Amino acid sequence: MDATDKLDHVDLQILRTLQANARLTIKELAAKVSLSSTPVFERLKRLEHNGYIRKYIAVLDAEKLNQGFVVFCNVKLSRMNREIAGEFTRIIRGIPEVTECYNISGSYDYLLKIHAPNMKYYQEFLLNVLGTIESLGSLESMFVMDEVKCDYGIHI
Repeated sequence: MDATDKLDHVDLQILRTLQANARLTIKELAAKVSLSSTPVFERLKRLEHNGYIRKYIAVLDAEKLNQGFVVFCNVKLSRMNREIAGEFTRIIRGIPEVTECYNISGSYDYLLKIHAPNMKYYQEFLLNVLGTIESLGSLESMFVMDEVKCDYGIHI
């Protein structure tokens, strides 16, 4: 059974509404989905408890915070097994510049999204942070020239 089969149209409407604005009060959210506050509150708690809502965040402007130099970095490990992959992901989770990491198929093992202030910082980051990971075999950096689309929500 698909996970969305457990959700009715009101649950989906709540999720869509929160993706657009997670700062709505229960009362405001209830008005948008045409229910009273108590059932919306109960549905929201159930959606959170069941993991449909993982967390609430503020989306920051990377440019204004001097972190607008974005790099996608393909990483190939020198060897791959459960222990090496586990150690690599543990290390990556502790690196704040890496904002996203995906285990991928194809020629590379991982795709990293990295935020930095500029090219010089990224160069030092490669040498002093990523370059110190023993299992790293090779990497390829791709620099973002322009962000064309960035939706944080998912289509439901």
